[in-house]
Amino acid sequence: MALNAFAAELTHRAAITLAGPDWRGFLQGLITQDVENLAPGEARFAALLTPQGRLLFDLFVIGRDEGCLIDCQADQRDALIQRLTLYRLRAKVEIAASPARIEALWGTHDTAGSGAGWIADPRLPALGCRGYDAVAPDGAVRVHEAAYEDHRLSLGVPGPDDWGSDKTYPIEANFDLLAGIDFKKGCFVGQETTSRMKRRGVIKSRMAPILFDGAPPAPGAELLAGDLRAGEVRYGTQGLAMALLRLDRLEGSLTLEDGRAWRPALPEWMGTP
Repeated sequence: MALNAFAAELTHRAAITLAGPDWRGFLQGLITQDVENLAPGEARFAALLTPQGRLLFDLFVIGRDEGCLIDCQADQRDALIQRLTLYRLRAKVEIAASPARIEALWGTHDTAGSGAGWIADPRLPALGCRGYDAVAPDGAVRVHEAAYEDHRLSLGVPGPDDWGSDKTYPIEANFDLLAGIDFKKGCFVGQETTSRMKRRGVIKSRMAPILFDGAPPAPGAELLAGDLRAGEVRYGTQGLAMALLRLDRLEGSLTLEDGRAWRPALPEWMGTP
């Protein structure tokens, strides 16, 4: 029985299957996450980057008895299949779109007992589970996927609407804090830039929520700290938005372009910037 649990179909996500004897080594050399020891029924969060180290695709890789399932943005699935096919060369890998239905389950429930097809979200426990052709447990309230996006935003977790494609470095989108990068795995596309940013130890900009009164500013709206640029808005709802922030400019007179005050709301899981 699920108590105060919510389930939503994520129609903005779609699935791809990888199979064949070389699928593991093929994917291992491409994405930011280690899949060499990925077990059936386990999910790992990852990204496929540009050679310059910027985000192209966010991925959840789910281990299966044979091959894996990739959970990606629905409107990017064809482009991702094309990119993977380009990298395949002579590797014995089969890449195909999958009809799997992707859902989210969150709230007060027993993650381990959610039932077949539900897998703990590897980014943050409070995000709950992701389901693949799964049946929601008894008592779960079915809601629209917008409710899940609001839940994600309330936890301070960035999503594809926040980072866009080919614009943001994965560390700026907190992939390193959300189990999206394995720095010990070896080579992957864009590794040099990603590793260099981590080694330097000082990250100038990260995505984090901001609070304000009223409607959200338009995506791309500038945030100010006095006369200095402190970041830009990426996605928001009433009173809350995700922004790419300059971490050294979060004090003083903080205003939106229209003069309204804003303040950062860094989640605990980010630690001390």
